[in-house]
This record gives sequence, structure tokens and C-alpha cells, in this order.
Amino acid sequence: MIALALPFAAHADDTTPWLVRVRAVNLDSANKDSTGLGLSIDDKVIPEVDISYFVTPQFAVELVLTYPQKHTISSNGTEIGSLKHLPPTLTAQYHVTTLGAFKPYVGAGINYTRFSDVQFNPAVQAALQPSIDKNSFGWALQAGFDWAVNDRVVLNLDVKKVQIRTDVSSFGVKAGEFKVDPLLVGVGVGYRF
Repeated sequence: MIALALPFAAHADDTTPWLVRVRAVNLDSANKDSTGLGLSIDDKVIPEVDISYFVTPQFAVELVLTYPQKHTISSNGTEIGSLKHLPPTLTAQYHVTTLGAFKPYVGAGINYTRFSDVQFNPAVQAALQPSIDKNSFGWALQAGFDWAVNDRVVLNLDVKKVQIRTDVSSFGVKAGEFKVDPLLVGVGVGYRF
């Protein structure tokens, strides 16, 4: 009975342990590869939703979600195809709670990215028979802050560096590794409920 009461006792001064944020995120890819093809995907602004559960006022777990994002694939600046990727990320965070409305945090965790709808231009497909590994697992680092507007609403700035990589093959033989490894800078609003 005591164990069940502890998570709720830790939040006696807070509205609830749940916080949902909506962000607009600028995805800036590192675009590094070892294939010699100068591979890159386009940078873009994407929507993001995250759900945080505060185990204590200082420690939280955050799940970051979006829908599959479509990107153009280029080789040395020339468009050669497209793909979609879905990159859910789970982080553990430490929040500083002694600075009033300003609540900075840092986090670290893991990312899983699923690549889908990979399509190459017919000429590229015929010449190289390219393919990529559909799954990527990597680390994620995070820093940001919430600014409490009131007991329930926060404004948010968040920066993440995420490891997203895939093997690139030609005719079934590995040609190298493509490192997306994006820097994600987001601004948004959150609601505690």
C-alpha cells in the first residue's frame, strides 16, 4: 500500500505527474556517409508530440512521437529517390525545480527509427539496385527548459541530438553507412493533466 502511494505523494504540490507537449521541430541532418555517393536527405520542420510522466518532480520519462516523415534522398545534390522514417524516442530526464517558473532539464535515452516507402529513381534502381536497412537503433541526448505560464500550461524549448544510421547496399552487398544523426530544435507548448 505504501509503495502505491509514493508516486502520488511525490506530486502533492503539482497538478499531476503527466505532461503532454506539442512542438514544431527543425530537423537538421548531419548527412554523412561512407559510400562515396554524397548521400543526403532534406532538412525540414516537423510536428512532434511528447508524453512525459514525472516519477518525482525532478525525474521524468518522456516518449517522443511523430508520424512517418517523407524526405528526398539526394546524391551529390541530385535527387535520386525518397523515403519515410518514423523515429520514436524514449528519454529519462532530470528537471531542476528550484528556479521558479524556469525549469531546465537534461535527458538521455534511446531512439528507434523505422525506414519505409524507400523508392529510387528508375535509372538509379537499374544501375545500382540500391537498398537500405529498414531499422536503426541509437542513442539520444536532450536539453531544454519549460517556462510555467501557470499550474498547467508551460512554454517549451527543446534540443535533441539523435543517432539515426542505416547500412546502404548495392546488388545486395554493403556499400557503406549513411548517418542521418539529426540535430532537432523544437519550440512548443505543454499541458499538465
